[in-house]
Amino acid sequence: MTHTDRRAILGLSAGLAMGFAADAFAQSTARGDAPTEGAAARPAPEAKYRVPFAVIGLDHNHIYSITDAVIRGGGVLTAFHATDPGQIAMFRKRYPGVPLARSEDEIIDNRKIKLVCSAAVPSLRAPLGIRVMRAGKDYLSDKAAVTTLEQLAEVRRVIKETGRKYGIMYSERLEVPAAVMAGQLVHDGAIGRVIQTVNLAPHRLAAPSRPDWFWDPARNGGILTDIGSHQADQFLYLTGSTRAHVVASQRGNFAHPEHAGFDDFGDMLLTGDGGTGYVRVDWFTPDGLPTWGDGRLFILGSEGYIELRKYVDIAGRPQGNHLFIADRKGVRYLDCSKVPLPFGPQFVTDIVEGTSVAQDQEGALLAAELVLNAQARATRVTSPAQG
Repeated sequence: MTHTDRRAILGLSAGLAMGFAADAFAQSTARGDAPTEGAAARPAPEAKYRVPFAVIGLDHNHIYSITDAVIRGGGVLTAFHATDPGQIAMFRKRYPGVPLARSEDEIIDNRKIKLVCSAAVPSLRAPLGIRVMRAGKDYLSDKAAVTTLEQLAEVRRVIKETGRKYGIMYSERLEVPAAVMAGQLVHDGAIGRVIQTVNLAPHRLAAPSRPDWFWDPARNGGILTDIGSHQADQFLYLTGSTRAHVVASQRGNFAHPEHAGFDDFGDMLLTGDGGTGYVRVDWFTPDGLPTWGDGRLFILGSEGYIELRKYVDIAGRPQGNHLFIADRKGVRYLDCSKVPLPFGPQFVTDIVEGTSVAQDQEGALLAAELVLNAQARATRVTSPAQG
């Protein structure tokens, strides 16, 4: 496949799906047949158990949503460890009274602690998780939870050896009410068999606030491994794919030449035994957007389609968690802002009962494998001005 062919495939997949969803819904809205209603979501599962857990590594603020999810599920925050004074102060403000451990080992060697959560520097997450599992505990990592294929192989080997969980918080599916609702609709057969997912995931760069590791692909895994992991997870989950591979991928630095090796744009075309998927990720959220990104998900089914505006409906409805669906019965809008988030209670229950309701282990790792391969094999592209 030539470079031109790869770019054509990637662009065509996105354009067709986005145009189909946007044009059809605009026409139906003009007819006045798109009533607004709240999502009829399933109730949140109850927290069944009290499980002592700890946190190691506060390098990304995703640690707060991870910690909150586990607490919602019945987790009891017992200790945390970090070395940066600013990170420690912020964590203590959010969770007052939680002891600061003197070292990682103080937490890992504590037999009362059953789960360790982490949002450490991405390249350090897998080595930490391996130590945690070998100490007889379960682990929940922020994404990207692995940054090399070698790390992934070792994680899989230690999971098999220990029988422990290596959970990955793919928050764009697990902690976004509209995404939870979309998953329910898809698995209930609302749009028939899923044929394709299209994920657009722009993020705000906020360059002055970024630490050194953010600009270093050896430490963060690169744009497809990092942001793209969310989208690979959604592709696998919504298509029901258990086997998948990367057809083509691209990455490039279009506007930040001062950071050598950094990519501000990436996309990839995926195919699995349950459907196909296109993903675009970038760091180009404009300053005028009132939130950090305009995450959009299009799900094409054999009997309908769904579009999500996860975080903002530009020049439209306020706030986020907007879901639009067209099926055999018509078109409608669902406000998903009050849809319960089941991951926390399910994950804590899985730890105690040895089940895998919250997350399929191999599915979580397959998403990581896809983006690692996409990053490693991506064609490096440049803007016309760069030549």
